[in-house]
Amino acid sequence: MEGLGFQLQEEATLHTLTLDVVKSSEIEGEILDLQQVRSSVARKLGMDIAGLVPADRHVDGVVNMMMDATQLYQNALSDDRLFGWHAALFPTGRTGMQKIVAGAWRNNPKADPMKVVSGPMGRETIHYEAPDAEILEKEMLQFCNWFNKEYKIDPVMKAAIAHLWFVTLHPFDDGNGRIARTITDMQLCRADDTSRRFYSMSAQIRKERKQYYAILEATQSGTMDITQWIEWFLGCLQRAIKSTDEALGTVLKKAKFWEKHAESSFNRRQVLLLNKVLNGIEGKLNSSKWAKMAKCSQDTALRDIQNLTDRNILIREASGGRSTTYVLAE
Repeated sequence: MEGLGFQLQEEATLHTLTLDVVKSSEIEGEILDLQQVRSSVARKLGMDIAGLVPADRHVDGVVNMMMDATQLYQNALSDDRLFGWHAALFPTGRTGMQKIVAGAWRNNPKADPMKVVSGPMGRETIHYEAPDAEILEKEMLQFCNWFNKEYKIDPVMKAAIAHLWFVTLHPFDDGNGRIARTITDMQLCRADDTSRRFYSMSAQIRKERKQYYAILEATQSGTMDITQWIEWFLGCLQRAIKSTDEALGTVLKKAKFWEKHAESSFNRRQVLLLNKVLNGIEGKLNSSKWAKMAKCSQDTALRDIQNLTDRNILIREASGGRSTTYVLAE
């Protein structure tokens, strides 16, 4: 990735963080608007890209949490920081129709313990019962102190332990899984010693969601031996890294294209439109679309396109006349 140059690294980071936010929410059954998430991440990264759309308050909140964790990964984890993340996840203080404690530890009474359940009402399956609310302040202080302190432990192993530890304490009324995965990303940034993200752990966990929940339940209901969890986590991380070529296919394709044409000469409109084609435009490329996106006349668009077809960079895809469309030559 270092060989791709700064701009493509930025695009890769934008793609990965967008994927992280979307897929982490999908694990919990919440579908976020991809374009809103991408636009929100781009704005937080200070990237000037075309086609940004407004993001609603909830999407901005989820993105703010991820950006705070990954871009400021060296900053200490604290109860106040975690409360900020949680409040950003639930800006209305509700999850669906249900009112929850937002921006603070859960305060459920002993008689009504926090349980992770599934299944229809009245026939629920209890997967896990979390610790009592009254011990959370002490337990979370211990967790944050451990997370912030340097130990003689591999930082990737620490990410695995932090994820399990946090989700086992289950300190919030809702959002514990998303915050656990955010803490994981923060620790992986520390392990890589960079805020640039080129692989998505959450996207891989989404693919392996069933196994993820199964190994969590088995570990939380068993002994204190967490070996199986760590083995699964490291395997999932390895598979996330291996799938980077697929996830960053567009970015890598763009890098190869510009590397191949490094000695070629293009005007400003051609650079703009070729990048749009490489990113994937909606529908077919024709001279009218070129003129509209490049903000030029139809004649200028035709000359730009003709120049690229003469050099075998674009090829005609359809019959002549107004219906002529173009694609990148392989």
